[in-house]
Amino acid sequence: MNFLSQQFNTTLPPNYDELKKAVNRTANWKERLAAVEELSKWKHKQTIDMLTHRMENDPVYKVQLAAFDALQDFGLEVDMPTRKKFDLIKDASKTLVRIKKSLPHDHKFEDFKVKLQKMRVDIYDTYKGDKGEDFDQWLEDQWKSIPGRQARK
Repeated sequence: MNFLSQQFNTTLPPNYDELKKAVNRTANWKERLAAVEELSKWKHKQTIDMLTHRMENDPVYKVQLAAFDALQDFGLEVDMPTRKKFDLIKDASKTLVRIKKSLPHDHKFEDFKVKLQKMRVDIYDTYKGDKGEDFDQWLEDQWKSIPGRQARK
């Protein structure tokens, strides 16, 4: 067997239902990535459909690339996904503004970060996955650029 004739299991994985839930879990990009990696071992129409959907629609680029690699390994001709340049989740920037304005005018960055994580774990997790080690600096830059609530006189 050479590299091009790599063997894949062509049945559904025994834990298909769990993988289906994990691959669609919006608040945990690491679980989606792990599910994509597991699905990449099973060349079946339903796993290919899920991998294609992740490649085309996941907000975290690492997950998109893992799905792309899996589909290519299956021998499918797919286009490399393009990295989103703006909001990874629709209206995320508006949500950040609302969260900052909901805090007292003298709040600290850490207060903002904690409230975002509690209120919108999907946004927090997606950007943390996308930005990696640069996440805290990116989030702080976002926080600084949002006008805050004015102190009452």
